Amino acid sequence: MTTPASVGDDREVESAVLAYLDRHPGASDTLDGITQWWLPRQRYVTARARIENVLVRLVADGVLQQRQLPDGTALYALDAVRRAAPRSPAS
Repeated sequence: MTTPASVGDDREVESAVLAYLDRHPGASDTLDGITQWWLPRQRYVTARARIENVLVRLVADGVLQQRQLPDGTALYALDAVRRAAPRSPAS
């Protein structure tokens, strides 16, 4: 049975394979080769872009603060106000 989550996962894999082939139109490989070489890099790039979008949103929402290091790298941390606020007990 196909669930909405598996359809989304299938589309993500399809998108990753097609993106790889778009960048490398002459490529061909086995299932093992595609799994080992094509998808890990694409998944990293996709995951990194998603994480960056979340971090940007959390900074905009005031949850995180962003500080630029001397080399230009962004450093993220919990906003100082939130860090100082008392924490609620875990449920």
